Amino acid sequence: MVLSYTELARSADHRAIDLTLANQRDTAYNWRQARMWSQILLGCFLVLVTTVVHMFATAAVLVMLKKMGRLLHVNKASILQRTLLVASLVACMFLVSVLDAVMWAQVYLRVGAIEHLETALYFSMVTFTTLGYGDVTLPPDWRLLASFEAANGIIMFGWTTALIAAVIQRLAPDRHHGHGDDD
Repeated sequence: MVLSYTELARSADHRAIDLTLANQRDTAYNWRQARMWSQILLGCFLVLVTTVVHMFATAAVLVMLKKMGRLLHVNKASILQRTLLVASLVACMFLVSVLDAVMWAQVYLRVGAIEHLETALYFSMVTFTTLGYGDVTLPPDWRLLASFEAANGIIMFGWTTALIAAVIQRLAPDRHHGHGDDD
């Protein structure tokens, strides 16, 4: 079959268009892959940072509680004094959780995923607590990062809850030594 010059030109144009489209698809795919990996690395970095913040906050709060406990002679402290110790712990760890969410919000602002501080902080708090209203969402190019924040929030709140439970258990009067209760 012999093709005319016009048919050959059209055929070549179609092949060139096909190659151009294929290159554009490959470029878009590579760009999405790079964005995905940057979100994974950034998410892991923020999880590491919030873990370090929680580590230092936990150490500081435990030192503070130990000093307060000595001042109050914990074994002889009233229920109100013990409750104040626990409330101090809860307040401190709440502030640390807010700090964690603020760090995430700052990242959303810096990468351009969210434009305004109030919106970024709101989204971050909703995501960090895993409340997830869905009224504010990230652009598709940044949504993977939010899943890291949600996982981070679950872990940090679990850590905080375990810490509070351990302190409460430590402050609870020993029911089996000298209190007359037989359980």
